[in-house]
Amino acid sequence: MVDKIKRGKEGENLAANFLKAAGYQIIDRNYRYRRSEIDLIATKDKVLVFVEVKTRGSHAFGYPEEFVDEKKAEKVLEGAEQYMIEKDWQGDVRYDIISISMIGGETEIKHFRDAFH
Repeated sequence: MVDKIKRGKEGENLAANFLKAAGYQIIDRNYRYRRSEIDLIATKDKVLVFVEVKTRGSHAFGYPEEFVDEKKAEKVLEGAEQYMIEKDWQGDVRYDIISISMIGGETEIKHFRDAFH
């Protein structure tokens, strides 16, 4: 279990650095509301971006992005709605997934923009 948590945190850090290098500003991490947790919240070009990060050490059960199911998307949407109320956000919003595979010493990062609504 510890390895899974450690890998998840490492993945979130890699995703944050990936986004920063692409010109995003990270404005919040691990935002929680009720049963929702949003890994990263960023802005770029006046768009507020809610990011779900999925990190896996194997593709034996599928690719990381495949683990964002409808239930998980609904939780992110619920948390995002509350965040926008708290911050009085009136601008555009997007929901992304960052998929990180760490297999055999190699790391692959994929960014899926507008992954769900």
